[in-house]
Amino acid sequence: PLFRSLIDRVFGVRWGGIIFALFVAAGQVVFAFGALINQYVVMEIGRFIFGIGGESLCVAQNNYAVFWFKGRELNMVFGLQLSFSRVGSTVNFNIMKPIYDAVQNTVGNPAYRVLGFTLMVGVGLCAFSVICAIILAFFDKRAERILSKKKEESESEKIHMRDVKDFPITIWLIFIICVAYYVAIFPFIGLGTVFFSTKFGLSDSEANAVDSIVYLLSAGASPLFGFIVDRTGYNVFWVTLSCFITLCCHAMLAFTFWNPWIAMVFMGLSYSMLACALWPMVAFVLPDHKLGTAYGLMQAVQNLGLAAVSMAAGAILDAKGYLVLEMFFLAWLCVAVASSVLLYVFDLSRGGLLNFSMKERKAYDEAMKKSKKGEIKDEWPEKPAEYKSPIRPRSARMLRNRYYSVLGANLPDETYLSTHRSALAYPRPTK
Repeated sequence: PLFRSLIDRVFGVRWGGIIFALFVAAGQVVFAFGALINQYVVMEIGRFIFGIGGESLCVAQNNYAVFWFKGRELNMVFGLQLSFSRVGSTVNFNIMKPIYDAVQNTVGNPAYRVLGFTLMVGVGLCAFSVICAIILAFFDKRAERILSKKKEESESEKIHMRDVKDFPITIWLIFIICVAYYVAIFPFIGLGTVFFSTKFGLSDSEANAVDSIVYLLSAGASPLFGFIVDRTGYNVFWVTLSCFITLCCHAMLAFTFWNPWIAMVFMGLSYSMLACALWPMVAFVLPDHKLGTAYGLMQAVQNLGLAAVSMAAGAILDAKGYLVLEMFFLAWLCVAVASSVLLYVFDLSRGGLLNFSMKERKAYDEAMKKSKKGEIKDEWPEKPAEYKSPIRPRSARMLRNRYYSVLGANLPDETYLSTHRSALAYPRPTK
């Protein structure tokens, strides 16, 4: 979060993207050079530099996505980001071995020199990333000038690390869902090959195919699910459904001997669905100038959880076996489902912003523009009357009308919410 808050406070998203892309390129250079000179410590330093830039570059990428596509195809853009990252990983896994063999035929031994020259191919790709960051910064600056989007940043708009404690509870619930869900996916996939071979009697190649289907499906399904979420809205619903489906998939793998392809295919689809619906919700809650810190903190918490749970999963597997390990993952998914339900409840009590349909979201954005309050504040914006919470009265008149409704009095139509009608909060009188 410390490095990522620099995007908010010092560099801005343009310079932040360029600087962190340079970190990635420098880290890859050091990593490849360490292999060339056969120094493992130098290689570790290179990976450390690479990690600082890589994770922070993802935050800058998320900021770009929000600034350019918020209110339009944001969910699909996050799906495309996930899709391209998975395609890149798949391509990397498939081409590095042929490149290594080709370099070995050209250079010969020793092997560490062959590895070093092979890793230099990655340096070229990282340099291309830096060029893309520069081009993207140019176009973003140009769009700002053409669209007259430049605003003077006041002191009140600057992010401070102490402001993190004032993030609304919905943000922290999103963080919890992120950690609880992903720790049941990535560590399981890392240990899944032996599990499928042991329990289901699959060959090594078949077990690898089943284990990797989650990533392969996400490469194609993520943009599709992003498009669906963009057209329907209801982000909290899709997140809750994803967590529940994944919970059922793990339960199927733990307690049945059904074909593992069924559970893993549904797990891949739900993983794609959650990624498209969860990450954009941060942009619905916080103002733009705090998104860098929020996304940075979200990824930091996710990485910390993955590191801790991966070590715990290995220890549980060695001591208790796969059944207890699956119970461990099921417990985390129960936390994710419970947090999703709490997120829905807290969101509904504040107006239901995160679970708006797309039609409601567009109407809300338009109402905010008309009221000259288009920028969402730290908590929840002051909304027009028709978007007030359906489960909590906001004025004496609304409280009085609710009481009259319970007594069975006929009320004018304009007293009912035009967007959110709740039979519990505003029951129509029975004639």
